[in-house]
Amino acid sequence: MAEQENRPPVGGEEAGYLFEFREDGVYLTVFPEAADGVLFELSDIRQILQEHGVVDYDIVNLARMVREASGQPQKLTDYSLAEEEETAEASAGEETGTEEEDSEPEEEITPAGLVVEISRDRMRATVRYDTKQGTGLPTVEKVVEALASNQIVFGYNMESIRKGVLSLSPFVAAEGLKPQNGENARIERKFNLGVKGRPVVDEYDRVDYKNLNLFVLAKKGDILAVRIPQTQGTPGKDVLGREIAARNGRPVPLPAGKGTAAKPDDEDVLIATQDGQIVDTDRKISIDPHLVIKSSVGVGTGNIKFDGGVEIRGNVEAGFEVEATGDIEIKGLVSGGNVSGRNVYISGGVNGMNRGRVTAEEDVRAAFAENADIEAGRDVHISDVALHSNIRAGKHIYIEEKRGQLTGGMTAAGEEIRAKVIGNQACVVTRLSVGINPSLQKKYAESCKEYKEGKKRLTQITQMLNTLGKIDVSKLPPQRIEQINALTRSQFPLAGKLKRQEAEIAAMADELQHMENGRVLASGVIYPGVRVAINSIMKNVQSELKFCTLMIKDEEVAIEAYDA
Repeated sequence: MAEQENRPPVGGEEAGYLFEFREDGVYLTVFPEAADGVLFELSDIRQILQEHGVVDYDIVNLARMVREASGQPQKLTDYSLAEEEETAEASAGEETGTEEEDSEPEEEITPAGLVVEISRDRMRATVRYDTKQGTGLPTVEKVVEALASNQIVFGYNMESIRKGVLSLSPFVAAEGLKPQNGENARIERKFNLGVKGRPVVDEYDRVDYKNLNLFVLAKKGDILAVRIPQTQGTPGKDVLGREIAARNGRPVPLPAGKGTAAKPDDEDVLIATQDGQIVDTDRKISIDPHLVIKSSVGVGTGNIKFDGGVEIRGNVEAGFEVEATGDIEIKGLVSGGNVSGRNVYISGGVNGMNRGRVTAEEDVRAAFAENADIEAGRDVHISDVALHSNIRAGKHIYIEEKRGQLTGGMTAAGEEIRAKVIGNQACVVTRLSVGINPSLQKKYAESCKEYKEGKKRLTQITQMLNTLGKIDVSKLPPQRIEQINALTRSQFPLAGKLKRQEAEIAAMADELQHMENGRVLASGVIYPGVRVAINSIMKNVQSELKFCTLMIKDEEVAIEAYDA
């Protein structure tokens, strides 16, 4: 029994388990950190028990201990095989009358063998014990000698080694140094386009909806971005002492666009070279010149045509035009004028007088629309009412704020029309169309018309050249010959243009055919007199509809509950 008591424990908290060979049996502690089974498996525990001569135990009880991982010692079995052999030998000695004083001295425990395992990437060396050679614990010096004999010369963890020789659990004795790759260069922008379109909030937390921060502006010399240069990598080293190369960071170009340049004394700083609006396309940062008109556009200014953004602090009067490549902000009204830009924001609304027109590549925002003609490539937002107007949007039309009334005229959107009230109690005819992009439909019609005219022109040229080919051109006057040559030269470019138009028309036709079903949503009421077309399927509203959504279902216009 003395040998049983002196047998060292196996494992430890780092291994996730601990075997203790006590006088009354074998005890097992499974630590909670090993409950997920990452550190060892049940087969590992059984192998350890076999190596130490423990064969008589309840496998079900062992599985329960591993699963519970209580962190407390639990008795696994009363005796190990080694104890039974010791008891048997003692009994035999008593039967033969052998005196304890006459027995030979106890043999010294043979140290366990050391097995050094090097990971595939040579970044870790693990020491395991071969208990078939013995169960004694080695010294720190023996572990260091074993490492050195396996050509491990770097990354010794002496603290781990000193702890590792206290039990027969495997431990990491050496770890390499991982290489540190360099960081890529990056661009830090010194502006925030996220505030664009957000109303200004004053010091009293009052929101000024007339000041929408529609432009993020810069002055000449302002710093727009800073380039943080790439860094060099730091090489690492594996446990065999071999250097591991590191990757250096990659450079990135300064995103200089129109109206910007590197600072003369610092090539990593991007500055504005002129006043204007900041335009960021990720790859390039540009300055869009910004024109400010402090009065109305009218007799005093004439028409405005500008490459950049325009801010008008008055109205656009009847008969005058404002055209810009950037965004247009109008503080007053558009009263019968023509406005065209990337985005158009009109604080006072549009009074079209059945003559003015507002168009935008992206969005149009206005307080109201009356007898107006409005077209947007993306969305139209009307904050109050739209009366007897023609409004077209590639995606959405929103008329949901304040009164939110849409009455009269023709309103078309590619995807959705939303309003509080559609039509009125007088049953004024109000036409709505969704499910087909009106801009694309218009472009398709115009392209078809142009193609038809071009085709007709090409046919005429071909017929004329065929007729002229039957006569002797040398007898014609020089002026007539030049006309024939001009016709011949125009034939081939026109034929090429028609071929390109055929492809464009086919693509537009396919897109129109595969458009998704649109919807009309009313958070209030739809009055009789409203005529709705969804993907060319018509419906005339005969009675009031409240809080509803109109959509296509089973090839007809269905009425569903309002979907906010």
